[in-house]
Order: sequence, then C-alpha cells, then structure tokens
Amino acid sequence: MLKVGVLGAGHLGKIHLRLLQQSEKYELVGFYDENQEYAQKISKEFGYTNFNTIAKLIHAVDVIDIVTPTLSHYKCARAAIKSGKHVFIEKPISNTIEEAEEIIALANEYNVKGQVGHVERFNPAFIATKNMIENPMFIETHRLAEFNPRGTDVPVVLDLMIHDIDVILSVVKSKVKNISASGVSVISDTPDIANARIEFENGCVANLTSSRISMKNMRKTRFFQKDAYISVDFLEKKCEVVKMKDAPEVPGDFDMILQNAEGVKKQIYFSNPEVQQNNAILDELETFADAIVNNTTPIVTLDQATEALRVAHQIIACFKK
Repeated sequence: MLKVGVLGAGHLGKIHLRLLQQSEKYELVGFYDENQEYAQKISKEFGYTNFNTIAKLIHAVDVIDIVTPTLSHYKCARAAIKSGKHVFIEKPISNTIEEAEEIIALANEYNVKGQVGHVERFNPAFIATKNMIENPMFIETHRLAEFNPRGTDVPVVLDLMIHDIDVILSVVKSKVKNISASGVSVISDTPDIANARIEFENGCVANLTSSRISMKNMRKTRFFQKDAYISVDFLEKKCEVVKMKDAPEVPGDFDMILQNAEGVKKQIYFSNPEVQQNNAILDELETFADAIVNNTTPIVTLDQATEALRVAHQIIACFKK
C-alpha cells in the first residue's frame, strides 16, 4: 500500500480523505490544512491525523494528494515533487500555463508521476461509450450548475467548462486551430456563463456552454460522427447511441428506415450501452496508485491537463478582447 497524505480538507478534500481511508491501495497517513483550527476540528471528528506543517506531511508519505484552492496548486506540487513524492493534483493543474509547465519539468527531473483530477474521464457513462467515439466532427456540451459561491474564485471556464475541454481533447485526435468565445459576469467578478467554439485542424467543431447561475443542473455532451450520434449524460450517468447502417433489402416490420433525396436508404439502430456504476473519484485515485506501482502512464497526465488549461486560458483571453 502506498502511503498518502492530503493537502486541503475543504469540501472535496474531505471526500478524498474518506475514500483514501477506504481504499485498499493506499494507507492514509494524514492531512494538512492551513486553517489549523479547522484542521483540528476535522481531525477530532473523523480521526484523521492532522499535520501542522506541509513539510512534515510530505516527509511521511509516498504520494501527496493536492486538494487545495487552485492558486496554491503550484506551490504545493513543487514542494512535494522536490521531495521525490508522486503528486495527484485536483483540476485545474495550476493557475497559469507557466506553473503547469514547471510542474511537468520538475516531475521529469525528479522522476515522479503526476495525475490531475479530471474526474469526468472516469464517469461510467463516458467509459461505456468512449470506444464508440471515433473521429467525431461536431460536439456539443452543456454544463449548467446552480449557483454555489464555493467556485466563484475562478472564471466558470476553469471551474466547470474545463471538464468538457479535457473530455473533448481526449477524443479528438487533432490540434486546435481556432477558438472564439464570449462570457458574461452576472454575480461574480469573472464570467458566470460562457460559450466557446473550438475548431480543430481536422475539421471537427466543438461548441461548449457552461453556466454556474442556472435554475437546474445539467451535464450533457453529444458527439456526432459519420453514421452515429452518441449522447452522454454525465450527471444522470446515462448514455444513448444512435447508429445508421445500410438498410436491408427486406426491412422488418419494426425496422426504422430513413431515405434521403438521392434514394439511399439507411436503417437506424438505438442502443443504451450498459453503464457500470462506480465511484469516479475513488477510481481516479486508485488508477494513479496502479500507475505508480506498475510504472505505467497515468490516465490523465500532467501534459494533458496542461493542454486543457491552455485551451481554457485561450477561451478566457477571448472574453478580454
């Protein structure tokens, strides 16, 4: 079992602590939170060992799980990596591209592994359909959330949209060619609702909408490709696949047949791939343990997370224009 310590015991940090304590791949050594009065309360309530400095916790473990506010990700990762510890960093990887690139350089220099918490890659509905997504040419995403003051320290792009950016970059095997976007600040100092259009060199276009001031929660992505339409509901953990195939010579009574203007007939198939329920946060943490033990590449690499951050910052730059 890998010895692990958690930096940050806020809302998400407490979830990580609980799951790491349950995990059979990690031994939870303890945690550090800069608010020591709060940390002692958490320690007393749940029985986790509270360390009073970051350095002491880093020294006691093999892996550091960074669940602090984004602004401190770089500082925490730097201290852990320079001590030769593997790092799991909650998304986004850091506040700036420069910080993210230095985290990559340090991880290479000190020969440690890093993974970033882009948890939607472990969403069971996405896992169920991932292998069916082949060369999509149009992607549409809606990630809408009810207002929660907890995330307003960063623009909605870094808070919500970055999940969809990462998912899209993981399935589109092409470089980004052009980005256009608009955003509106309604409650916060930074945009609360945003729309972005990402064009790729291979012709694929992705249209992303994110809002943190909606009346209801929604996390849906639709992938359109030749002869198929794939819908993934990340919130409800459901998926649907609609496929088109050449129509049979003699269709059955219940076959759904479409005929275009040229007279070409296609048969439509509907399927709902089986979704294996899981705990996505536990899965991302445990696959990172596997990558360390087996010396394999983590599922969400530091480089991939940096690329998602780069695109997010390009979108934010469009707002300033």
